[in-house]
Amino acid sequence: MHLLPTSASPDATRLVAARSLRGLVDGFVSVLLAAYLVDAGFSPFEISALITGTLLGSAVLTLAIGLAGYRVRRRTLLLWSCALMSATGLGFASFTEFWPLLVIAVAGTLNPSAGDVSVFLPIEQAMVSESVAPQDRTALFARYNLGGLFAAAIGSLGAGIPVAVGLAVGASRVDAQRLAFLVYAAMPLALLWLYFGLQHGAEAATTGRGAPLRKSRAVVFRLSALFSLDSFGGGFVVQSLLALWLFQRFELTVGVAGAIFFVAGLLAALSQLAAPRVAARIGLVNTMVFTHLPANGFLMLAAFMPTAPLAIACLLLRMPFSSMDVPARQSYTMAIVPPEERAAAASVTNVPRSLASALAPLAAGAMLEASSFGWPLLVGGLLKATYDILLWMQFRSLRPEDGA
Repeated sequence: MHLLPTSASPDATRLVAARSLRGLVDGFVSVLLAAYLVDAGFSPFEISALITGTLLGSAVLTLAIGLAGYRVRRRTLLLWSCALMSATGLGFASFTEFWPLLVIAVAGTLNPSAGDVSVFLPIEQAMVSESVAPQDRTALFARYNLGGLFAAAIGSLGAGIPVAVGLAVGASRVDAQRLAFLVYAAMPLALLWLYFGLQHGAEAATTGRGAPLRKSRAVVFRLSALFSLDSFGGGFVVQSLLALWLFQRFELTVGVAGAIFFVAGLLAALSQLAAPRVAARIGLVNTMVFTHLPANGFLMLAAFMPTAPLAIACLLLRMPFSSMDVPARQSYTMAIVPPEERAAAASVTNVPRSLASALAPLAAGAMLEASSFGWPLLVGGLLKATYDILLWMQFRSLRPEDGA
């Protein structure tokens, strides 16, 4: 059995490996961040403000990098992103006050979702799309996301390690968690080695001037609006906020929360293996919609559960369905635009998603500050289900020209 499609180039292997390494530290930080900020004395609203800052900053950086991707060497953009990632980790390891952390959150690359919200995404998605034959595109995106989700699950499981180590050596919980951000700061060293080895995909697709989106502008903007609705709903339940809700509602420890997100991440990762087959059978849009709706139902149901085991069961039942739409969405977006517009299309669809998701955590934080009931889960699930229905109504008849 091949780990990647047979038509995948050597660049594909490096890109999947890079996504996996970033997923490892994203999963680690997404759980650690909430625990660290709670132990440091921040309120739910302050924590949500920092999460909002990370997502807003990612949106602006993603837009800048995506729009530069059609005229600047992609390897250069990735290397700049690595430097910023290291600076972000060093910043969180150095400061404990709210305002400095907010500035670092906005200017940096921290990913509280452990998912596909990242400054690296527009360039990597365009390169992944160009490193495989059209008929294997969805399968490669599934492997790309599988690596990230599986690694994020392992990272989540390790979120409790800093506290255990800190207590063993006599350090405080807060100091142990704060210094753990140095792990995040060090990861770009491995990413640099992977990115320096990129070949064909490291070059920009075109050196043309002018607006990067021309032929596909209308359809990309329509998709972007719908993806933004989905992401706005997702912003209520990014992993850091789910961890905060579990801490507040059921008084779980960071170690237990990390174990829960480890299992959840494994279930989400395994679903990526089924995504290409489901997409081949029922189509990309149907895969995006009909796997997503059950996930949102379980999310809303979790809000009403009176005990931790029941709530956790609903959250885990959600996971096999919640991420199966991701490779289908990425493949569909890349398939319906010309190759020279793919970096811009990835940016234009990812940036509004980041902006929309950034608006939700503040509202979620206010909800959690007022009540421990799972209002963010209920609101997020309703918004995401609305997206599913609108997407199916508007795009079920628009098929990719290359048959992917």
